[in-house]
Amino acid sequence: MTTIELASETPRITTRPAVATRVLNALANAYVAWKNRRAFYRLGDMSDNELADIGLTRADLHVAVAVPFGRDPTVKLRAIASERADTIEDFARQVA
Repeated sequence: MTTIELASETPRITTRPAVATRVLNALANAYVAWKNRRAFYRLGDMSDNELADIGLTRADLHVAVAVPFGRDPTVKLRAIASERADTIEDFARQVA
């Protein structure tokens, strides 16, 4: 059997499975963003001391809530907290 014969026997790949996968991934991402946004709103009920314990301030919450609805605000919070931690580590290295 030659390569050409083998290639003609294989079924053609259609775009339908790819479209279905994209739709399912979009729905899954939207669901995760919705769940994380609900958890994000619970952070607003925490005291300033509790927020400080996890490396956040109330102002960080106001910045993160400004992301568009379909996006995950916890990603923005994670970036803010890690940037602040890196800055603190840099200051600590300069002092030592």
